[in-house]
Amino acid sequence: MSISTENGNQSLNPTVPISKFATLIRQYTQPLTTTVRGSLNLIDRHKTTQVHALSPSDTSTSKPTISSILSSSNDTVSPSTSDTLLLPYGLPTTDLLEPPIDPHLKPVDFVATLSDVYRRLENCSGKNKSLVLLEQYSILRGLNDQKLLRRCLQAAREHAADMHFKVVLSAWLRYERRENELVGISSTVASASGYDSNSVFDCYNSRNRKMEAPDVGMLIGDSDVCFCIGDEEIHCVREKIAALSRPLEAMLYGGFLESNRERIDFSEMGISVEGMRAVEVFSRSRKLDSFAPDIVLELLSFANRFCCEEMKSHCDATLASIASNVENVLILIDYGLEESANLLVASCLQGLLRELPGSLYNPKVRKIFCTSEGRERLAMAGNCSFFLYDFLTQVAMQEKLTSEIILMLLERLKECATEKWQKELALHQLGCVLLERREYKEAQNYFEAAAEMGHVYSIVGVARTQYKQGKRFSAYKLINSLISEYKPLGWMYQELSFYNVGTKKMLDMKTASELDPTLSFPYKYRAVAMVEENQMGQAILEMNKIIGFKVSPDCLELRAWFFISLRDYEAALRDIRALLTLEPDYTMFGGKMRGDHLVNLLCQHVQQWGPGDCWMQLYDRWSSVDDIGSLAVTHQMLVNEPGKSLLLFRQSLLLLRLNCQKAAMRCLRLAQIHASSEHERLIYEGWILYDTGYREEALAKAELSISIQRSFEAFFLKAYTLADTALTTESSSHVIQLLEEALRCPSDCLRKGQALNNLGSIYVDSGKLDLAAECYSNALEIKHTRAHQGLARVYHLKNHRKAAYDEMTNLIEKAQNKASAYEKRSEYCDRDMANGDLSMATQLDPLRTYPYRFRAAVLMDDQRENEAVQELTRALAFKPDLQMLHLRAAFHESMGDYVSALRDCEAALCLDPDHKDTFDLYYRIQGGVLNSHM
Repeated sequence: MSISTENGNQSLNPTVPISKFATLIRQYTQPLTTTVRGSLNLIDRHKTTQVHALSPSDTSTSKPTISSILSSSNDTVSPSTSDTLLLPYGLPTTDLLEPPIDPHLKPVDFVATLSDVYRRLENCSGKNKSLVLLEQYSILRGLNDQKLLRRCLQAAREHAADMHFKVVLSAWLRYERRENELVGISSTVASASGYDSNSVFDCYNSRNRKMEAPDVGMLIGDSDVCFCIGDEEIHCVREKIAALSRPLEAMLYGGFLESNRERIDFSEMGISVEGMRAVEVFSRSRKLDSFAPDIVLELLSFANRFCCEEMKSHCDATLASIASNVENVLILIDYGLEESANLLVASCLQGLLRELPGSLYNPKVRKIFCTSEGRERLAMAGNCSFFLYDFLTQVAMQEKLTSEIILMLLERLKECATEKWQKELALHQLGCVLLERREYKEAQNYFEAAAEMGHVYSIVGVARTQYKQGKRFSAYKLINSLISEYKPLGWMYQELSFYNVGTKKMLDMKTASELDPTLSFPYKYRAVAMVEENQMGQAILEMNKIIGFKVSPDCLELRAWFFISLRDYEAALRDIRALLTLEPDYTMFGGKMRGDHLVNLLCQHVQQWGPGDCWMQLYDRWSSVDDIGSLAVTHQMLVNEPGKSLLLFRQSLLLLRLNCQKAAMRCLRLAQIHASSEHERLIYEGWILYDTGYREEALAKAELSISIQRSFEAFFLKAYTLADTALTTESSSHVIQLLEEALRCPSDCLRKGQALNNLGSIYVDSGKLDLAAECYSNALEIKHTRAHQGLARVYHLKNHRKAAYDEMTNLIEKAQNKASAYEKRSEYCDRDMANGDLSMATQLDPLRTYPYRFRAAVLMDDQRENEAVQELTRALAFKPDLQMLHLRAAFHESMGDYVSALRDCEAALCLDPDHKDTFDLYYRIQGGVLNSHM
């Protein structure tokens, strides 16, 4: 089996007695450094759904500190002209806050659902496997793990059995990764990523072919039949024309009058002279290379009329290859639908999907996608599916949730649904949209239908619509019965609190946070309630709790409102700038004011920094692990220097540290676009390729950049990418050389600190502890605070446990984000002290999984098996995690509960089918089950 820390995987001998769990977890868990692009341990760098962020606000002598706020939390802040301008709509009130209803599938027993999906994936193939993979995608949507979702789509595309699925899934993948598409990327990478517009039409690469006049080179003496159109004659070879189809053969050689005529009148057949000449050329050459599109369209119609399947296939493919833009597509798709040219329709469909979301604003496109008639025409051409409309509705929902377009697309989605889960999803999403549109009765009907189909979470929608129609007690009873019938979850108590009042409401929210601390609504409600009690400082501390581990624009906005009310404009400005880094077009106050406008207003109330001041501020915040503060500074610097690629790159590093992968990729893409030189552009392209899984291509970019100009970032990229393997002695030496080369190149202290940290990590792994200590000490001299963690590891390996503990204490004192530091310090003290540090780590960041696993292992050591399982079960309820599932499966195996052990293994493998330790455990348990029945 494998026990994985937040920073990596360590294999444990499966024969070790279960009583040794806690000892082995500690023994095999080493405190590794965690820097963005500054740690060579990649599992930590890309932890799924785990978010780390600063929580405390900046303080200065001129602004109120948290302590001063708390000491005067009952004092009223008198309104001023500034407050009116900066808070034109006032502060939010509790009676206007509502918990969100997620518009996706939300199983009551997530682990059991994942287990079922994995079993079905293992027992199906081909098209069926692609369908189950897309079901898996829909179930995993709620986790918001972009890498996991992308892997599902890629696997579904790989197993797609028909062209339509390939078209939709290629477009879907491209849409999800549109921020990181590179100009000039290799065709292999493009195709693998779903970017290549011709990837599903590989045998028809004639998109840019020049159309020329048709070849009419046949001698008239060779013909034996003449087709007349008006006054024109087209001489043909009867045998060649007859070979085009059975109907033409019957006409020319059967019992029809035309079989005995040398001149046949085709004037009423709907084909032009040029079109008929093209028919003659095709009858001889079986090629359409030289014909203009309008002629090929005539041939397509002719082929349909006379059942010329080979000609139709060639026309279909040729026209598909020229559907290159929306204008062409909208002309060609009508022909394709009318003539049932499936390949042409697929190509046109791909063209429209590539232009999303913009193409949805075209009335002609809406007619194709949104109307029942359009859906039926697509279906007749073999290019309509539930997944097409699932993709379209996702895109539309990101634009505007209440639009008529979404409603029409969801109706089409419902019409396409065939399987139970598809119907549940379509009905639930219709309920969500209608609820947002305040059409409560209709929304209730859809939610009830989804619940009757088996989607329990839709009962929340039923209760909410009842409440909106004045039936508060009915809503309360419905959710209360839900809690009684099923194992309680955080979202159940969150919803119940909405229908309760007073103390009971707050108790429900407390329970919701205990069951699922990642739910943001209870924090926001409690904070606003505190504001209404004139406890502004407590309200800010409440928001700090959620922002400390889960950064979201709405929570940053709310905290900024509180700071504005306190006239702490610097702290408010910091939060708004950080928010705009996450979502540049964010609008404040419920969509009533652009975020950048509020920034301009706040800037009038704070001291402005020059370029030098900004760099000093960034250096201080970066050194104190203040990620939100660092984001705010880079945002301000970019206002002064728009398009500065170095600053955009900095933003991407910070956003990756906060696990905001989409925003990070957007910044990295902008850095690549605005690069001031070729070698710099290659570096950013290399990071984009690396972050999207193309390691070899990233290495090539780094090497090409180095060949143009030796630079810190190019060497760093190459070293980082090479380190993404199981390093050998030889490869470790190479990485060390590259990092040393990087350190010889000009750079600033921020990046050099990270390089020294990485170099120290490699030295530790190579057993060169003194060299590692020197690297970490040098990093600390330039205020790279995270190096305390690496130095603590060195002390620990030298058996200087007290020094290691003290080093981590130094990190805790300096860092704004302390959760990981507490977690690591727990490894250098006795059990009681470790429990205290791990409890603090969980309190600061409940998404960190190591504390739960360690506590569970300690309980197993003490033979408290049921409590150990419950420790993991509580965390799995809000964070389905591979390592926790694996450990719980091992516990169940040791307890002889093989059914539960198999279920946990299957759920874990559904999240990562390539996890070898879980795979081995799974088959060992299966073997044990078989042996027990023999």
